[in-house]
Amino acid sequence: MRALLVALLIATPALMLPGLAVDSTQITVLIALLAAFLTFIEYNSNFPSIVEFRDAPPFNRIRFVSLFLTVFLLSAIVKGQSNPTLMTGGLTSMGTIIGNAIDFPYSPVRLLVLMLPETADNDAVRSVRTLAGLSYFISVFTMGVFLVLVRILGWPTRQGAFNVWVNLPLFDPTAGPDVLPRLQRDARVNIVIGFLLPFLIPAVVNATSDLIDPVILNTPQSLIWTISAWAFLPASMIMRGIAMAKVADMIQDKRRRAYAEAQSEDGLQTA
Repeated sequence: MRALLVALLIATPALMLPGLAVDSTQITVLIALLAAFLTFIEYNSNFPSIVEFRDAPPFNRIRFVSLFLTVFLLSAIVKGQSNPTLMTGGLTSMGTIIGNAIDFPYSPVRLLVLMLPETADNDAVRSVRTLAGLSYFISVFTMGVFLVLVRILGWPTRQGAFNVWVNLPLFDPTAGPDVLPRLQRDARVNIVIGFLLPFLIPAVVNATSDLIDPVILNTPQSLIWTISAWAFLPASMIMRGIAMAKVADMIQDKRRRAYAEAQSEDGLQTA
């Protein structure tokens, strides 16, 4: 089921948008099948190799729902530009309202709009602003949901024991002297990078405008995936930083309890 959902996520723009080229559809199907196969292998192995927090739901489920919702809604809005319906009209209006509200000086949405060339028409500018505003709102809402899950609902220990090394397969515990400061450092780095990415991605696009601008403007799938990645990757990194900080706090609390118990036993033996 997970593999099928991942394949559906990747194929969603191709399934919803009309008039796509045959070569583009074939490439999409190939990537969807490959992603489904990798997901199936990952979740059917005894120990994870790439996917972090595999045994600590709903971390990955929240990220998947966020990305799927972003891709689906953006695909619906782009489809509504050629085949308007009541649903696409409502989504476009909602995205326009959110995009205009977030489009203030030096905001991520404003920077993403400014990456467009000066020759871009008003329709392209409004479309990018609408898609960017809706996707950024979904990413911020996702981070808020996960923060509530961590701070109020007690993730990840609310469902039982938490295995650090199984849920962090890419974290090498033997690479440094102590895992606690490394976890705390990695958490801060992920949060900082996640905060800066919405501002850095438009700068990178501007630096490579000769290569990227035509693709973004002329192909709907590239537009959808670019804006989805622009909104999802920073939110995913911030969520990872919050999760690693929570794991570091759990290890620190466990060490404090162990130290207090050792001191208490030493005091009883001395008495």
